[in-house]
Amino acid sequence: MKAAKWRDFSQEELQQKASELTEEIFNLRFQLSMGVAKNPSRLSQAKKDLARANTVLRERKGEPRG
Repeated sequence: MKAAKWRDFSQEELQQKASELTEEIFNLRFQLSMGVAKNPSRLSQAKKDLARANTVLRERKGEPRG
C-alpha cells in the first residue's frame, strides 16, 4: 500500500494497523524458522508496510527525523 493511502487513516487506525503488522511479522518469522511459511515474500512486504505506518505516525507527532 502506498504512503498516501496510509495518510488517509486516522491515528487510531494507524496504531491498530501497526500493531497487527508487528504481530504478523512475528508470526511470519516464526513460520520461516519452522519451514512452514506459505508466502515467504510477505515478510518483506509486511516490514515495509510497518515502516510506512510508523513513518506516518511519526509525521503526525511532529518528531524530527534522524
